[in-house]
Amino acid sequence: MEMAIFRRDYHTADSIVHFMDFYNSMQMKYLASDLLNKGLSPNNISDAFTRAIKVAKSSGIDVRKHFRPVFSGIGSEIISDCKLSRLGYGLVLLNADAKISVVALWQVDILNKFFE
Repeated sequence: MEMAIFRRDYHTADSIVHFMDFYNSMQMKYLASDLLNKGLSPNNISDAFTRAIKVAKSSGIDVRKHFRPVFSGIGSEIISDCKLSRLGYGLVLLNADAKISVVALWQVDILNKFFE
């Protein structure tokens, strides 16, 4: 009988993938839950996150470099969260509900910088 997490053989490719996931995770400085402090609800964040992932995939962006599922503690609760790169954070904000003033102001600021 073997333990479920034990593997007798490891492939070099698996080790490289795990290392790259770890490295990419170290570059992700944002959490999706940070957007709760900006006025977004969990549903707003979830919807924006789903759209951001679709944008990344359809643009050919390596999703694993910008989005990593994690668990976070808020108060006494453990929630599903996501570590985000700078690009991932921007994609989530860009795809969030523009009725939220922080989102609308951020989108306008991005466009102003783009057109300069």
